[in-house]
Amino acid sequence: MSTLLGDVLDSARRQRFVGRRVELASFDAAVDGRTSQRVLFVHGQGGIGKTTLLAELAARARAAGRAVIQVDGREVDPSPDGLRVAVLDVAGTQPDSGPMLAGAVLLIDGYEQLTPIDEWLRGRFVPSLGADTVVVLAGRDPPTTAWRTDAGWRQLVAVHHLDHFDPQESGQLLAHAGVAPPVRAHLTTLGGGHPLTLALLADLAACGQVPDTLADAPDLISTLLQSFLREVPTQAQLTGLATCAIAWLTTEDLLARMVGADAPAVWRWLARLPFVTCGPHGLSVHDLARDVLDAEFRRRAPEQYRTHDRLIYDHALAGLRAATGVSRQPDMHQLFFVHRHSPFGNVIAAVRAQGSAAVVPARPDEHDQVCATIERFEGPASADLARAWLAEQPDHLNVVRTDDRVAGFSHHLLCPSGSSLEDRDPAVRAVLDHVAREGAIRPGERVLITRFSSGIRDHQRDPYMVVAGPVSSVIEWLTRPLAWSFVVVVDVEFWAPRFDYIAFVPLVHVDVGGLRHVAFGIDWRRLPIDSWLDLMYERGHAGGTGPAPAALLRPPALNRPRFDAAVRAALQTLHRPDQLATNPLLGSALAATTGGASAAQLRATIEHAVAQLANLPKGHQLQAVLHRTYLRPAATQEAAAEVLDLPLSTYRRYLAKALDDLTDILWAVEIGEQPPGR
Repeated sequence: MSTLLGDVLDSARRQRFVGRRVELASFDAAVDGRTSQRVLFVHGQGGIGKTTLLAELAARARAAGRAVIQVDGREVDPSPDGLRVAVLDVAGTQPDSGPMLAGAVLLIDGYEQLTPIDEWLRGRFVPSLGADTVVVLAGRDPPTTAWRTDAGWRQLVAVHHLDHFDPQESGQLLAHAGVAPPVRAHLTTLGGGHPLTLALLADLAACGQVPDTLADAPDLISTLLQSFLREVPTQAQLTGLATCAIAWLTTEDLLARMVGADAPAVWRWLARLPFVTCGPHGLSVHDLARDVLDAEFRRRAPEQYRTHDRLIYDHALAGLRAATGVSRQPDMHQLFFVHRHSPFGNVIAAVRAQGSAAVVPARPDEHDQVCATIERFEGPASADLARAWLAEQPDHLNVVRTDDRVAGFSHHLLCPSGSSLEDRDPAVRAVLDHVAREGAIRPGERVLITRFSSGIRDHQRDPYMVVAGPVSSVIEWLTRPLAWSFVVVVDVEFWAPRFDYIAFVPLVHVDVGGLRHVAFGIDWRRLPIDSWLDLMYERGHAGGTGPAPAALLRPPALNRPRFDAAVRAALQTLHRPDQLATNPLLGSALAATTGGASAAQLRATIEHAVAQLANLPKGHQLQAVLHRTYLRPAATQEAAAEVLDLPLSTYRRYLAKALDDLTDILWAVEIGEQPPGR
């Protein structure tokens, strides 16, 4: 008996078929009549293997002695007559009596194309088939609600969402494709379990091309994009896709920042895409789809990509600064996700893959576990200090929990606190001594010391510590006015490169309980937090390590007496930009702009502070005195007093009071207690 080439082709396909055990078992049970289910829905994103699965189901049905009718929804007119004609054309002429397709297996691919006749197919066509007919509907979309809520159909329908292959299945697919064992692990990771991607990578490997990343294979990316997207997106939809690719979570608020009034429509479109998941906090994209989209947007529109990326970064920063408590978590993860290629972002992603990566305030009952961990890794002297500090500043201990137990933690100290522990703790004393020598804090300023950090299993190399420390620290740095920040560590070998990345410098070395501690620090008065954030953004995308570039640094901070004198000198030269530009305040927060120090900004900040005097008791009089003395000055103080209708002695008393109050307001701006007022 002769064998058809098609039979050989089917045999080759079956030999290479991988996975889908649950779907195959469900189908076999339906064909054998071992279940009441007669309609199987198979749905999943493009390239996930729906058509390959249908080919295997067809072969199994034929092996069981069933007639097989296969129809592709993309080739059928979406009307009752269109589908009926297509089915009969494949099945051949049907008898006039008896149920239609009795004993057959009907396989419909591309079912999303037949959505217009879904109600007719459910209500009339499928019920007209033989009772032993098995129907498989495969498409990108899950079944409509009626298939799942109707009491009758619930008994007859099985729904299967095709997911990505696990690593073992991916390896089998690559092995069947002839990929050499040394290459399989890399391609398994790169393919992310997506069958079409794995097949395309295997094809590249057969030609001697093994890309390091998907971005290195642009033709492959184009093919994958065609499989993911069923229609050509509009510009707003493309921006929405780019947002999903770059952002950890995409919210409608974020989309509004990206596409404006089109945000609701773009949200609905994104939520319907098969590779997008709609969760309680926003939309997220499957990792493989994200990699493909990210690589394609970077390749096609690098400048636009950079613009989108920065908008998402700024949106996360704004949300983080506006939020409080646990509501900061989504914005914090968003921020670190934009930095996912940094030394910290990949660790946070790995922790999230295992469970919670939320950094939350510790409970009092967790203090003993924290101190026991410190004692195990750093000795009893450090543990005793930790217990004492936790008794005095318990609110600054943050933890990551797994199974309701602490997995990692970080404890911050705000100094000066007036506590005797500042002298008893050698690390804290050494830090504060360094501050006093190199950049003494001024009235109202604070120093943040991240004093104790660890993971439960692997001390300061533990991934949970690498999450707890940086996440809680960045929240503190962004939401508190600080003069200095320090992080004390003992595992210098591990942490030094990471601090080098974030421009923190090793400033203090001290022994505690016989164990060497190193404090890495930064003076925020010389490198303001917004400048540091810009630097981190650039390093996250272009690379770079080491101390902050000198061009970004302000001059050393002024103490309060020098600051007050500089304010008075600035008032005298407020209308002389050339002289104002030489004032020491040009290195202060009063003159700072995103483009660097500006004499114009210094003047604007001073004028804004004068306006704020109106909020104080007798403020309007104080404001008027400064206005007539410096902003719109009279020729002399006597002339100013006359214009204000004040005795000269009263005028001078008001002027002294106004200058004191003005410098207080400007000092609050300088130390970060209030914004400069643009």
